[in-house]
Amino acid sequence: MRISNLFTDAQPPEAGERFDTLLDHKNLVVERIVSSADVTAQEYVQTQDEWVLLLQGEAVLQVAGESISLKAGDHLFLPAGAAHRVTHTSEGAMWLAVHLHPE
Repeated sequence: MRISNLFTDAQPPEAGERFDTLLDHKNLVVERIVSSADVTAQEYVQTQDEWVLLLQGEAVLQVAGESISLKAGDHLFLPAGAAHRVTHTSEGAMWLAVHLHPE
């Protein structure tokens, strides 16, 4: 058994976002995402459900054409097939993303 800390080595990249897999077990994947203030909006349409929690910072997402502003502590469920993109993040915004893949 190994204990890890979510905030260790959580420096943002110079641009974009960094995805670190914390757990990959059966059909469940848990990621830490650390964002820079310089993100390029990329559309995601995933085959799995995703639940995201913004741990620190601020972010704006476009989900199905709607702009959603998030602050630390806000969380959002994105069902499989929901088109979404991150359009803005504050420097060092940190996310916890839980992906539930179909069995």
